[in-house]
Amino acid sequence: MARLILASNNAHKISELKAMLAMLHIELTVVPLNELDSKIPEIVENGKTFEENATIKVQTIAKVAPNDYILADDSGLSVDALAGQPGVYSARYAGDHDDEANIDKVLTKLSGEKNRTAHFNSVLVLIDNHGRRLVANGQVDGQITTARRGNNGFGYDPIFLVPQFDKTFAELTAEEKNHVSHRGLALKSLGQQLPDWLKG
Repeated sequence: MARLILASNNAHKISELKAMLAMLHIELTVVPLNELDSKIPEIVENGKTFEENATIKVQTIAKVAPNDYILADDSGLSVDALAGQPGVYSARYAGDHDDEANIDKVLTKLSGEKNRTAHFNSVLVLIDNHGRRLVANGQVDGQITTARRGNNGFGYDPIFLVPQFDKTFAELTAEEKNHVSHRGLALKSLGQQLPDWLKG
């Protein structure tokens, strides 16, 4: 069976993607990046958009796994009152990859701000061993809370309120989140396009 390599070392993201991919019932063996035998070159995410960064990831991994399908996600939070920040810098908004510091920075910048609308975006890029690309997008709109709520999820989940549930991502179960999240919506779009693309 052909392999699908997930171009991520983020354990939370890998478990989310694996759970969602299982729902698609695709005939591919899912392999996380850390299970690859090859030495992975450093991935320099210097793109200006989520799609550019996801493309950089798949192209970098393709150098050491040229015969496999490779799937990468780049995603982030865009806050309207912050002119779309943190955007592509979501993971390192406060410097290092530190979820708590990133959350603190967003909450501090929004202190006293009435407009708290925000959007989570995810772009998935899939390539095959011929370099063909499939791109899928997902966006969920919400609000930034004034304080952390909930213990599930990761990243900005404790401060991103989903209006239809009146709960943050961190207050939802993994199953609930996967159905409405930006990554879940992007994967659903990918799943709809995938059968025809695989035949191509």
